[in-house]
Amino acid sequence: MKLWDKGFSTDKKIDHFTVGNDRELDLHLAKYDVIASKAHAKMLGKIGLLSKKETNDLVTELDKIATKIEEGSFTIEDNFEDMHSKIEFQLTVALGDTGKKIHTARSRNDQVLVAMHLYLKDELSEIKTQTKTLFDLLLNLADKHKRVLLPGYTHLQIAMPSSFGLWFSAYAESLIDDLYFIEAAYRIADQNPLGSAAGYGSSFPIDRRFTTQDMGFETMKYNVVAAQMSRGKVEKATAFGMANIAATISKMAMDICLYMSQNFDFISFPDELTTGSSIMPHKKNPDVFELVRGKCNKLQSIPNQLTLVINNLPSGYHRDLQLVKEIIVPAIQDMKACLEILTFSLKEIRVNENIIEDPKYDYLFSVDTLNELVQNGMPFRDAYKQMGQEIQAGNFTPKRKIKHTHEGSLDNLCLKEIREKMSKLS
Repeated sequence: MKLWDKGFSTDKKIDHFTVGNDRELDLHLAKYDVIASKAHAKMLGKIGLLSKKETNDLVTELDKIATKIEEGSFTIEDNFEDMHSKIEFQLTVALGDTGKKIHTARSRNDQVLVAMHLYLKDELSEIKTQTKTLFDLLLNLADKHKRVLLPGYTHLQIAMPSSFGLWFSAYAESLIDDLYFIEAAYRIADQNPLGSAAGYGSSFPIDRRFTTQDMGFETMKYNVVAAQMSRGKVEKATAFGMANIAATISKMAMDICLYMSQNFDFISFPDELTTGSSIMPHKKNPDVFELVRGKCNKLQSIPNQLTLVINNLPSGYHRDLQLVKEIIVPAIQDMKACLEILTFSLKEIRVNENIIEDPKYDYLFSVDTLNELVQNGMPFRDAYKQMGQEIQAGNFTPKRKIKHTHEGSLDNLCLKEIREKMSKLS
């Protein structure tokens, strides 16, 4: 069944090429098509295009379909083009002519749009929740290990003292920046496009304010052409939000892989969170974190992929827009999986508390030793020169008792302030 069926069939090759993997992807979206169809049916009843009985019958049948979706028994067979045609078919089988009326005053185009907006609202909320869970874990780890010093590097050269408190809380605070992008994407998704039909509105006296309120949207996309142009744009906004989170946790995954190596030996994990080698019995590989790194690097390409699909399209609908679904839906699943597995694994991290006892880290303290000379009255440039000469001559003696007091430094992590910043995100 096709919603555009006019009584003749298309070539099977054309059908296969144009449908693609929509049926599989639509299983993620079917729940939201039902929600929108219920709101649409109630609106049609409100404006007199459906009787009260017809409205109630449609809502009842849609609730039954929603239950099947929830149970996982809803399927989209090959003879159906997508979720929309399958749902309408089931309504027609159950209700006859009443089922055929559900498509009144809407197009498959605004059906897809509103289902995607509702889906993205839920998924963005879930990503935000998962990110906050990771944030809380990172701050707890920062507090737990705040006094354990960690070598800081620039250019992968030993630089200055850092700490696990700084390291964990740095990634926590970075996630706040990432959630600003998620919040922006949510606001774009939180606009009802239903009623825009094929992109130019309808001659039916529909009540778009009703459906907006019934589906829980903050507002509607008022201009029907603007609503149509949000297709691809809302997915791109979501992709940018995910790409920012992905950049943060990809960098952390890289740190973890580096810090787990024998050359660093800063951290470790239980055996069950690592993998072995087929021929080297000593290996404990960070496969989980390498895959997080790889998947998150792929996620950072998603905004560009969407840009290349929608970049030069004029206003109005074009079939190219179907392709955004197969880009964004799997990406969302990967994003959630990476957040989940990283949170799961980090709960078991083991920190080496004696890292800086190794003499190779003596130079970490050169800047603090230099700063002490300056505090005692020596001009900075003279102190810098003296310290350089001592290091060159092999006479440098580090002063390992250091105290950094300014906001956000070793001994003043501002964890409370970072938590408060996160709490301001709605």
